Amino acid sequence: MAGKIIKIAGPLVIAELPAVKMYDVVRVGDRRLIGEIIEIKTDSIAIQVYEETAGLKPGEPVETTGEPLSVMLAPGLITTIFDGIQRPLERIRAKYGAFIAKGADIPALDLEKKWKFVPEAKIGDTLKAGDTLGFVQETPAVKHLIMLPPLSAGGKLKSLKSGEFNITETIAVLSGPDGREEKIAMLQKWPIRKKRPYVQKLPPNKPLITGQRIIDTFFPVAKGGTACIPGPFGSGKTVVQHQLAKWADADLIVYIGCGERGNEMTDVLQEFPHLKDPQTGEALIKRTVLIANTSNMPVAAREASVYTGITIAEYFRDMGYDVAMMADSTSRWAEALREMSGRLEEMPGEEGYPAYLGSRLAEFYERSGRVLSLGTAGREGTLSVIGAVSPPGGDLSEPVTQNTLRVAKVFWALDSALAYARHFPAINWLKSYSLYLDNLKEYYLSNVDEEWPRMRVQAASLLQQESELQEMVKLVGADALSGRERLVLEAARSLREDYLHQVAFDETDTYTSFRKQYLLLKSVLAFYQAGEKLLRQNKDIEQVFRLPVRAKIARMKYMPENKLAELENLPAEILQTIDALA
Repeated sequence: MAGKIIKIAGPLVIAELPAVKMYDVVRVGDRRLIGEIIEIKTDSIAIQVYEETAGLKPGEPVETTGEPLSVMLAPGLITTIFDGIQRPLERIRAKYGAFIAKGADIPALDLEKKWKFVPEAKIGDTLKAGDTLGFVQETPAVKHLIMLPPLSAGGKLKSLKSGEFNITETIAVLSGPDGREEKIAMLQKWPIRKKRPYVQKLPPNKPLITGQRIIDTFFPVAKGGTACIPGPFGSGKTVVQHQLAKWADADLIVYIGCGERGNEMTDVLQEFPHLKDPQTGEALIKRTVLIANTSNMPVAAREASVYTGITIAEYFRDMGYDVAMMADSTSRWAEALREMSGRLEEMPGEEGYPAYLGSRLAEFYERSGRVLSLGTAGREGTLSVIGAVSPPGGDLSEPVTQNTLRVAKVFWALDSALAYARHFPAINWLKSYSLYLDNLKEYYLSNVDEEWPRMRVQAASLLQQESELQEMVKLVGADALSGRERLVLEAARSLREDYLHQVAFDETDTYTSFRKQYLLLKSVLAFYQAGEKLLRQNKDIEQVFRLPVRAKIARMKYMPENKLAELENLPAEILQTIDALA
């Protein structure tokens, strides 16, 4: 059934169109622009249009598809670059040129490409939703499982093919409980605003190891957890997310550039195909899905981009993979909500954001988690969500940051003062926190060392004491401090410069294993403990500060992982040196 446009206000179109449902996809105007119904009144509907509306006129036709905005899920997702509504940018460029043509209608995935399907199920097996029929080796890094759709009725496997097929061809036929046949292809479709079902949500109990010392040691995020990275312009949000995308021990990465500057997204698109994946040795892009929705693209598509990304991430989570999703940045997504809310003339909340901002953010972050997937195999998968926030002027009290903090369990507060001092990652250790430390304690005791939790607490205490002493130094000077207070300042300086400071562009320092982190931290704390021992004997603390062994501590972070044996004895060497002084 068709209707007509009655009003146009930027990306918002008001139309007359009877018998429609909320969030149905519609085609707007003579050029058939893609839009989504976001409000229904008795005599009109409001549509947010995901394309540029310049040139639209009242009276042009509006036609509903009768379906919600959905993504295509099948082999071909990995390595592909999509826009916010899952249009394939590379194939659009090949067909239309450098800019997306209005009404461009290209399937998200290549419907003609043949994929080699390897069956694993057996004829006569009784299968249910989520069970695996077989797999496609999509890339050297990703074994793409072909599963029964979540809403499948299941039944007895009547036929199963082997060979090369495109994603729409029937590869299996099920005989349902009622005798009806169900044809299964490799392609699934799923509405982006509806979370994919699972059997059970499990507590997160393993860390997402990132190789970034300040994160892994002080503010870890669990696999299946949520993290928030707020920070002002230039503080390093994007670099932190790039580091996590490259080094985090996740099987798959979904990276969403939501309303970010075009040049930043260009860097991502140019670098990822050439970055070597440390896990597989292949290009990093071969386990990555990229969604590019830059600031010059239509604003309404930003709102859809995060849902598109998280639905794709849930699909791979259901296969039993550990998936990490980076959203850069959710502030731009919230700004799109604010613009559409303003055009709908809704009652504004704080700073003009809609009153439902908090519930939308919670709904998005709650789709993360460690889950038991559908199917008899009981696959366990995780989806970790890491969202960057760009508060205006670095004001962490603004609504997007505060509403995000209510649902995200890890807070990495980026500090412009640290960034200007060239201390990266510029995560402020006094403002940040992680609520996963208790969940991960057993992992640390079993896999790192029994001393690790105690060492972490002692290091955090030194940094806190340093902050308090710095205020005193500003008033009376360092010379007025006692020997113990000067030792605290020196040990904290070593923690900051030799441990927390990490060079993302240095081949060795860019990633630090847990074992190396343990040895590094133990050496810094050994220096502090040895200094305390001398103070108890009333020795001159300045002797400790001038010891040559301190240079070894400073050089440790640049030592390759394959030479860690040389570091094993450094804490003992520090203590022996101090004993000689004593």
